[in-house]
Amino acid sequence: MILWHNPRCSKSREALALLEARGVSPQIRRYLDDAPSLDELKAAQAALGLPAIAMMRTTEAAFRDRGLTRDTAEEALLRAMAEEPKLIERPVALSGTRAVIGRPPERVLDLLSGTGDD
Repeated sequence: MILWHNPRCSKSREALALLEARGVSPQIRRYLDDAPSLDELKAAQAALGLPAIAMMRTTEAAFRDRGLTRDTAEEALLRAMAEEPKLIERPVALSGTRAVIGRPPERVLDLLSGTGDD
């Protein structure tokens, strides 16, 4: 399991603690320092099964500063996240072909009850 993690975010820290309490040591990716590529974001989007806008922190100043809206094209939203990773909602947990956004943090536990595709 990979956790796109921001140690300054309480929800991200809670998600990590929940996993560790269950004996899971995810690979930590500090996505603000090691931004996901456009292809990685597209793969995460496919695993999440969500529109790009649902993966974004729309209240960030960068969202408004870039002129983004809920109606912005998917590709443009994904590119914005690749260029400015603070726009990515956190945390994101990825396991095999599945992923969840840890909002609330307990959602990351959904990946522990695997369907055999991990």
